[in-house]
Amino acid sequence: MSRQVMCINKRGNHYDAHERIQAIGGVAGGVRWKDTEAVAIANVKRDATAYYTSVNGRSVWLVVASHNGREYLKTQNDGYSPDNLLSLQECP
Repeated sequence: MSRQVMCINKRGNHYDAHERIQAIGGVAGGVRWKDTEAVAIANVKRDATAYYTSVNGRSVWLVVASHNGREYLKTQNDGYSPDNLLSLQECP
């Protein structure tokens, strides 16, 4: 079952594209959830439809990318800026 990512936690400046996402979160069935970056990466590797986000009416899947040998989360390229994950609010 896919979960909608509604918020993120980052180190430092929330909107800095170079800061790592520490966790993603949302609400499913009325219950708030939060997964660490490592757990979310493992989930996406197991199931490409594990998470999605919806911004301005457009939904896109989260994918695992790699930079300098380190894996991280991002959204599929949808041709829009800014990055969908960075536009989400901070998780409580």
